[in-house]
Amino acid sequence: MDAYRAIVTKRDTRKFSPEPIPEPVLTRILQAGRMAGSSKNTQPVRAILVTEPARKEEIASCGQFATHVPACAAAIAVVLTPGGGAFDAGRAAQNMMVAAWAEGVTSCPTSMHDAACANRVLGLPEGHSVAIVLAMGYPEAGTSVNLGRARIPLDDFVHSDHWRGEGAGG
Repeated sequence: MDAYRAIVTKRDTRKFSPEPIPEPVLTRILQAGRMAGSSKNTQPVRAILVTEPARKEEIASCGQFATHVPACAAAIAVVLTPGGGAFDAGRAAQNMMVAAWAEGVTSCPTSMHDAACANRVLGLPEGHSVAIVLAMGYPEAGTSVNLGRARIPLDDFVHSDHWRGEGAGG
């Protein structure tokens, strides 16, 4: 699948089959995250690959909406080193999710609402933090990966030279 097609067809999925993700596929996904750009090339993002069932259960307990995490084949915790920014983590996370989808692997970004819990479960050093956890796996049989709300039209998304329309203040 080419990059543009992967981007425009990727949708979050929370229902996974029990099929494991082959190591070469996981390596490509993780490599895509490693290759994401970062502010001033500081490379403040690290990843923790979580495949052990008990550990996926533990990390799921740190998020309010993470009940799908234990069923995924692999969870990837996107970790920021001290001084790292959320934008850098987002770039790495999106790279990994798009690369996964290009391999037929679905994903869902999952917030860790209890940061101290996530840090403890993953054994992070002082100053490090979990930016997001990516639940990944092959879609459960019969699960549509094209559900969801339609995207807004491009004309509503793009404003030329200044904001126009609703909420423009006049």
